[in-house]
Amino acid sequence: MNRKGFTLVEIMIVVAIIALLAAIAIPNLLSARITANTAAAKANVRSLSTAAETYSTANNGGYPGTVTALATFIGAADSYCNKTTQGYTYTCTLATTGYTISAAPLSTQTGTTTYTATTGGVLTPL
Repeated sequence: MNRKGFTLVEIMIVVAIIALLAAIAIPNLLSARITANTAAAKANVRSLSTAAETYSTANNGGYPGTVTALATFIGAADSYCNKTTQGYTYTCTLATTGYTISAAPLSTQTGTTTYTATTGGVLTPL
């Protein structure tokens, strides 16, 4: 008798192997996503701060008072200031006398560190 196909035991072994591989891979992928979100937030806050400092240099020490004014030096200002993206909420407090730009994670599954840049371009993790 010539039988074709897999037995139930063979299929169960394959499913168990796939479940084991998924149990190993998924936590590593989540960790990589958190690391990527954190690095992106740090870079974005630094870029926005650099744009504010560049604006100040070009405008005799006056800082941008609005996101639109900041956007003349970095096009991404409209995409990040006072919005949520890549697991972080960005807050831009702009005044002609100074600024505060921060990125706070939405949860511990999207990021671990809050970054803040203040007048003078100092980036501090909280």
